[in-house]
Amino acid sequence: MNRRKFIQRTLFGVAGAGLVTGLYSWQIEPFWLEFVKMKMPIKHLPDGLVGKTLMQISDIHVGKRFDHQFIIRSFNKAKAFNPDFVVYTGDYVSTHQGKVQYNELDEVFGHLVKGKIATLGILGNHDYGINWSESHVADQIAAKLNDQGVQVLRNETAEVQGLHLIGFDDYWGLNFNPQKAMQNFDSSKANIVLCHNPDVCDEDVWGAYNSWILSGHTHGGQVKPPFLPPFILPVKNRKYSAGQFSLSNGRTLYINRALGHLWQIRFNVIPEITLFELQKG
Repeated sequence: MNRRKFIQRTLFGVAGAGLVTGLYSWQIEPFWLEFVKMKMPIKHLPDGLVGKTLMQISDIHVGKRFDHQFIIRSFNKAKAFNPDFVVYTGDYVSTHQGKVQYNELDEVFGHLVKGKIATLGILGNHDYGINWSESHVADQIAAKLNDQGVQVLRNETAEVQGLHLIGFDDYWGLNFNPQKAMQNFDSSKANIVLCHNPDVCDEDVWGAYNSWILSGHTHGGQVKPPFLPPFILPVKNRKYSAGQFSLSNGRTLYINRALGHLWQIRFNVIPEITLFELQKG
């Protein structure tokens, strides 16, 4: 083989591999779903909640940039696990040309996964509309969730059978108030914080908190080359990509990779629903 033919075949091979990778990242991986199963040891967990399951669903991003039927199919698969608790950690919508697709959102919300014991949620930055500045959008999404039986926590605490779920409103939104969210925190109780943006973990708002924090927001970067970090992460602390992190003062952060996408592209970051088994800490 002469040099010219070698270069031609190499270029064709590279182009072919790029085409296959592009098609895979656009049409295959965004529509996969992984159920990640984990243990969740919680200090002071009541005996009656040991072995119960808590499902985390995050960042469904209903909008015009990808098919919301994937979210509905994923919800229907998730219902087979019959979880005791379900928590939604924000970003239910993506705006398209300045508009929220409320009709599609209503359709998706009609298929929400519910917990046998409780279903709770918080808001994310996209739930505040354009430039995270539209409080009426957040209020409308929260109202729709509440109408569907999802208790939305906006800097509030819900106590369910001895488990205290603390919900932060979004870090980038108009209603972020961690002091209010934490005002009823009691370290002698079983606690979980729901906080959409993991950057809040580095803020001086935690006091003596020493339990789990469930976040989303990053989507794991959506594109992650093998052995390298993701190219794009919407956080200041770039170690906060996806998965479990041990933090100071005994805190444990878990970042869900998201079920939906801002743009329909994923590579090496499969969409996720997380299923935790509650245990004594």
